[in-house]
Amino acid sequence: MSRILLVRAFAFLLVATPAAMAETLDRSGVEKIIREYILENPEIIEEALIELENRSRRSQEEARAETIRAEQDALLRNDADLILGNPDGDVTLVEFFDFNCGYCKRAFPDLQALKAEDSQLRIVLKDFPILGPGSVEAAKVALAVKRLGDDERARDLHARLMGMQGQANAGRALSLVEEMGLDRARVEAEMASPEIEAIISSNLALAQRLGLTGTPSFVVGDRIIEGAVGKEPLADAVRSVRE
Repeated sequence: MSRILLVRAFAFLLVATPAAMAETLDRSGVEKIIREYILENPEIIEEALIELENRSRRSQEEARAETIRAEQDALLRNDADLILGNPDGDVTLVEFFDFNCGYCKRAFPDLQALKAEDSQLRIVLKDFPILGPGSVEAAKVALAVKRLGDDERARDLHARLMGMQGQANAGRALSLVEEMGLDRARVEAEMASPEIEAIISSNLALAQRLGLTGTPSFVVGDRIIEGAVGKEPLADAVRSVRE
């Protein structure tokens, strides 16, 4: 970091110092002047660090926004994803979630509230099982129910898994399937299909391209919001897309 500051300060001095004087300065002379200037004005170090951080953040946001624009079909129009709210809504909120993520469980009531309050909101749920084998198993059960053609039961199972205490895994998810009156054997057979593996692999690859590292992660418009931030920040993001 000190080298970056020295280079910037050196460039400033070359511009601000008369050409004749600059030609007479050797390297050690320039470094001495810069050192003295920084010691006399230490606040420029903090200013430089803040500016560097802001530039890095803006660059990351711009790169993510570009990736989001390039991935619209994968984000918004994948038939494997479960949809909440209005399927023809004017704004789509995408959530990458894990059934064993405590923060995802905390965020689920916020999604339900948003759905209830906003009749034009479309919510896409993307299985992103990154918290161990149990998460992968639970995702496979949920995806199997969805693939068997019963979206309403799939939404019910999603809500039950999000409300469940303790570790989600195949056994517990399949017990819920039986409680709901679904054919457990059929669901187990579908869980083992290559199509289910392909959906999970595709979601993991998409999350990697977007730079997502945790759950829940939300995509709204060209923004990514990470963590269980609460209902209002998500609602604000939805409003900003409409404006």
